[in-house]
Amino acid sequence: MTFPFSASFRILAVSVVLLTPAAATLAASCGTGSFEAWLADFKAEAAAKGIAPSAIASGLNGVTLDRAILGRDHSQQVFSQTFEEFSGRMVPPRLARGANMLKQYGSVLGRIEKSYGVPGEILVAIWGLETDFGANTGKFPTMRSLATLAYDCRRSEMFRAELMDALRLIERGDVSPQEMRGAWAGEIGQTQFMPSSYIKFAVDFDENGRRDLLHSAPDVLASTANFLASYDWQRGKDWEPGSANFGVLQQWNKSEVYARTIGYFATQLAHAP
Repeated sequence: MTFPFSASFRILAVSVVLLTPAAATLAASCGTGSFEAWLADFKAEAAAKGIAPSAIASGLNGVTLDRAILGRDHSQQVFSQTFEEFSGRMVPPRLARGANMLKQYGSVLGRIEKSYGVPGEILVAIWGLETDFGANTGKFPTMRSLATLAYDCRRSEMFRAELMDALRLIERGDVSPQEMRGAWAGEIGQTQFMPSSYIKFAVDFDENGRRDLLHSAPDVLASTANFLASYDWQRGKDWEPGSANFGVLQQWNKSEVYARTIGYFATQLAHAP
């Protein structure tokens, strides 16, 4: 599966939120007492914020603590592969299929580039690196993962917010609780959006009335383009290291190695026969 490095590195990069005063204030309520009592308090907070009781019940009833998730989170290490090692492992096995996907979705990608300015090669590269073009989106129950990480005191504030946004996705009908499965840290969909990013950037590009990042390739690709465009992707410009667009790729993933691999994959796709 291709997503664990991307997912964990993106999560690791923002974990500094725990150092803020607000996070320190919240820490008093995390990890103290039983998980069940904590979850009951969270449900009450969600209701106070106006989330529908039906969404709270369907999303959180029966959710339990997953200590295996805590083990994964606490054992994260800084990524140490070189660009040559990582790109050499990730790109060649996906290049032929990536070229096929570029052709298969050529019309959709053309419309997306017209709307958002992001070329199809970049979107297909991200799609391939994150989940093998949707083949490996992850099997961890998202609500259980997020609730576990929100209960734990290491990064409680961040994951508490993500869990609240996951309930909003359920309430809006974007994703059902049953199909909300993904990476261990809560990313879902074919390009691995956290719930907060799903809320902000997902678009209904196939115009079927639902922003579906699990099953709809047009929605997946357009939403990914919307994310990049929101960070000022420059239409028609290159994405070489040091460029403005390379900086945008690092908003997708803070790792220079990962961002360089996206760019390298995209360049290979652009020159594919």
